Amino acid sequence: MSANKYRPHVLVLPEDDANNDIANGFLLHDALDSRAIQVLPCAGGWRKVRETFFSDHVIEMRRNPHRYMVLLVDFDNEPTRFDQMIEDTPDDLAERVFVMGVWSEPEELGRAGLGNKEAVGYQLASECYDETRDVWNHDLLRHNADELHRMTTLLRPILFPST
Repeated sequence: MSANKYRPHVLVLPEDDANNDIANGFLLHDALDSRAIQVLPCAGGWRKVRETFFSDHVIEMRRNPHRYMVLLVDFDNEPTRFDQMIEDTPDDLAERVFVMGVWSEPEELGRAGLGNKEAVGYQLASECYDETRDVWNHDLLRHNADELHRMTTLLRPILFPST
């Protein structure tokens, strides 16, 4: 389903199928307004997420002040990945762009006992809705804390309007 571009909405650009599974699990939450979020086709790598954001979405975000973007990537245990993703993001869009992902790669979530990727996505949505942080505070996800704080403030009312 496509997001309603005339209302505040979120586009999620996943790196690969594993990240797509997490995003799709997030979409399964009952309280989520499915008209406020859309998961885009996989980009094919974190560099492609970055390239696609700059080539396809910067202009569209400027045309549409109601649009927010979540760039969903593997951090590959790389401390500079966040900076690599956001460098060159135009100042006028920086508040509406979020970079999130698993510290290593999504497949590690299952090995860490968190369940399959879709189940983790659902749990993350539940925690956004409930304002809890058990899964979000896991070693593989806690590096997202600053972005999560920004997202909770800006996106929670859009995605979970009943809260």
